[in-house]
Formats: sequence, C-alpha cells, structure tokens
Amino acid sequence: MRHRVAALAGLILATAGAAAPAHAQQRPVEPGRPFAGGAMLSDERLLTRWAYPRTAAAVHGAPMVRSTRVGRLRFRTEDGYPEVYVGLKTAVDSAGGQWVQVRLPKRPNGRRGWVPRAALGNFRIVRHHLRINRRTLTATLFDAGRQVWQSRIGIGKRGTPTPRGTFYVRELLRVSRRDTIYGPYAFGTSAYSVLSDWPNGGVVGIHGTNQPQLIPGRPSHGCVRVPNRAIRRLARLMPIGTPIHIL
Repeated sequence: MRHRVAALAGLILATAGAAAPAHAQQRPVEPGRPFAGGAMLSDERLLTRWAYPRTAAAVHGAPMVRSTRVGRLRFRTEDGYPEVYVGLKTAVDSAGGQWVQVRLPKRPNGRRGWVPRAALGNFRIVRHHLRINRRTLTATLFDAGRQVWQSRIGIGKRGTPTPRGTFYVRELLRVSRRDTIYGPYAFGTSAYSVLSDWPNGGVVGIHGTNQPQLIPGRPSHGCVRVPNRAIRRLARLMPIGTPIHIL
C-alpha cells in the first residue's frame, strides 16, 4: 500500500505543473457597505457572497476580539491561486465592530470562523450551486434555482470517500498537457479528503479524467471525476465561489 501511495504522489507531482490558470470569470461586485448586525449574507443556493482577503487576519471562534483564535486568513490556495472566502452572516460586537462569519478551507471539514469585516474585500455575488449525489453518482449545477448542467460522475472509494457536507469552489485550473488524470479542467474546492487525486494536501477536486470507462463509479481517492466533455462545459458555467452540496 505504501508503494502505491508513493507512486500516486509521484504522478500527482509530475502532472501538477501542467496546470495553468483558466480565464477568470467576472462576477458582480458589491460596493463596500455595512450590513446590519445579524444579517444573512448567503443562503448558498440562490445567493452566495464571497470575497478575497485584504489582510492575513486572525480567525476567531466568536465575533469578538477576545474570543479563541481558530486560524488565520491566507492569500493563496495550496496551488498558489488567490484564496477566496464565502461569507455566511454578520454580527456587531459591543464596541460596534462589524464581523463576518466565513467558511474555512481547512481540516477538519466544515469549519467556520469570524473575521473583522475590514479583513475582506468587496463581496462578489454568485447565484449558482452544485449538488453532488453520492448515491446516484450524479452532479447537477443550478443557476438561480434552474438546472443548467448535469453529468454522471466518479467519486471516492470506500476507504477514501468523497466527504459529505457543504463546500465551495476556490479555483479553476486549465490543464495544458493531454491524457492526465485531471482531464482538461480541474476545480479546487474547500473540501479535504483522507487522500485525494489532488496535489498539495488532499484537496477534493472536481476534474476531468483519462479513464472515462470508470464513470459512473467509485474509483477515486476522494476527488469527483467528470467526463471531459462535461467538465469543459462546467468550466464555462460554474464560477468561483459556487457552493457545493455533497449529499
């Protein structure tokens, strides 16, 4: 098993350099403005707000400076792309400071934390969400509640399952080399697996494949594999910040 893992790691490192940034998808930007305390920023289905970090601010367990620190904002993903954070709701502390609760792309999955509003840039708006059904082995993209894309998929094996939960798209990479395990495009997500097909730390990716005969099925180390024709279309339709619901 150790030799198989080492061989997989070598394949990941060898192909990771083939990835190049895909064309950035422009999203509406909200001007910086205060939200009322306790306001919902995202329902993660019909409306989601996300932002780039302005500072490497500490992330707190509660919306107050003296609360426990649970992490720190970072500027780059594991692959060197600009990091993004989904805003969930706001709060105002006793001194009038405004806070935003964000999803954290880190282990363990499902972590949230609070950061000062000033630590984030202007919010971008997304009206998409992606639903991944592990039982039916299908992925479906919705735009403003309307289905716009669907595909059969491959997911993680029993020992390295694709995790259940709510996550989001952090990056989109275009793969220049042919016949790699990633296919022509790969999305990096905020989910992490025990061991995934993704380099640099087990990020759960959504990507194409060079083994289409294994779809639908459970062939991966946690990533979601999509036929290449379908992933090309998804790359045109699904923007950064899109929520992902894995059922």
